[in-house]
Amino acid sequence: MLTMAKLKHVLVIPFPAQGHVTPLLKLSHCIADYGVKVTFVNTKSIHSRVVAANPGLDEGSNRIKFVAIPDGLESDEERKDPIKLMESVSRVMPGHLQELIEKVKKQSNDNKDDQISFIIADLIAGWALEVAERMGIERAGFWPASVSSLALDLHISKFIEGGVIDNNGVALKNDLIMILEDLPSYKSTDLPWSCSEDPMTQKVFFRCALSILHHSKRTNSFLCNSFHELEASALGVIPGALPIGPLIASTQLFHRRGSLWNEDSTCLNWLDQHPAQSVIYVAFGSLTVFSTEQFYELAHGLEQISRPFLWVVRPDLTDGPVTEFHEGFLQRVRNYGKVVQWAPQEEVLAHPSVACFFTHCGWNSTLEGLSNGVPLLCRPYFADQYLNKSLICDAWKVGLGVVSDENGLTARHEVRQKILAVLGSDEIRANCLRLKEMARKSISEGGSSLKNLQSFIELMKA
Repeated sequence: MLTMAKLKHVLVIPFPAQGHVTPLLKLSHCIADYGVKVTFVNTKSIHSRVVAANPGLDEGSNRIKFVAIPDGLESDEERKDPIKLMESVSRVMPGHLQELIEKVKKQSNDNKDDQISFIIADLIAGWALEVAERMGIERAGFWPASVSSLALDLHISKFIEGGVIDNNGVALKNDLIMILEDLPSYKSTDLPWSCSEDPMTQKVFFRCALSILHHSKRTNSFLCNSFHELEASALGVIPGALPIGPLIASTQLFHRRGSLWNEDSTCLNWLDQHPAQSVIYVAFGSLTVFSTEQFYELAHGLEQISRPFLWVVRPDLTDGPVTEFHEGFLQRVRNYGKVVQWAPQEEVLAHPSVACFFTHCGWNSTLEGLSNGVPLLCRPYFADQYLNKSLICDAWKVGLGVVSDENGLTARHEVRQKILAVLGSDEIRANCLRLKEMARKSISEGGSSLKNLQSFIELMKA
């Protein structure tokens, strides 16, 4: 049982992107549930979007305070450029973060309980760990992706020395990569920074991976959004890794998850009208962008299968206009399909009518699918999503991947065939239910992740 004495003031800072803000906000609520005071730091741009999409988020709780600092960029268009975003955030935000900590210290006067005494920083915002170290503040890194992807990042030096990759992160052999003999091998095409079709983006991603390796030396603790039973082997090669996941929202937290998009809750009533395990849920996250041709193929595949589907189509999902086609498509599928701009995904995946999840394999989406026992159909877009697909299909066997042609296009017949294959696989469904049980046990009383979280909170109080 945790004692309530000597609880600290913790500052939490994510990298400014949906997939990073969401799990760290969930972690903040978990920590605050033990009475710890939390200051959650977003960029001004992200903060305004979160507040707009989650009315009342910062009301009714004196345990979590939301603070915004500049990211140095002038427009959302600039923020969509990964090179500009990475450069500006790492250059501008450390100074503002230090000013914030000093301001809190000044305002708290002699009350040490109000001063920032611990910092939890997203490892992709690892410069915050340097600020904490410089200011003599205890700290821990947070990893929002799979532990397997962190293991790859932390072994970059060994890969270069061993001739596996060059100094730019390019795989020198189209081969399997081994970290240790007792660990599963990784495909060279699954490296989190790989982006062979866009060398400039790969260079940025690899630079980011190198910064993670650099910043990881500023802390001895890595909080991971995973659980021991899922990634025991990868956890074994990272000293200080502490799995505390899956960070999934409880019923009480559904309304305060920190989405950057306004969620369309009408889809929940729509799901209520369908039988158990009948609906195909399709969502490709907040960053995936399709060509118009790929969008048409996906749409035709869903149309031809003639089964109920719920598809999340962001306004910026395609790289060109699809309005005319989209309107005709909606008319043709009106009896069995529903399209929304953003969905309350955890409620959707927890709904009994959902039969499978067609996903980009982002880690949050992967964990949310696993935690609800939903079979996965995989079409990764970039970064660690290819590794996640490999874990889903080859290691855990809870889903299948769609195949693309030489131009990277996934055809409509492929979409149709793989959806039917996933829906028809008893093995996949059995594996999904087994992992669901493991995930739920890990965060229940006496579970591995809950014990780790409680131990970490005791560590912060020491």
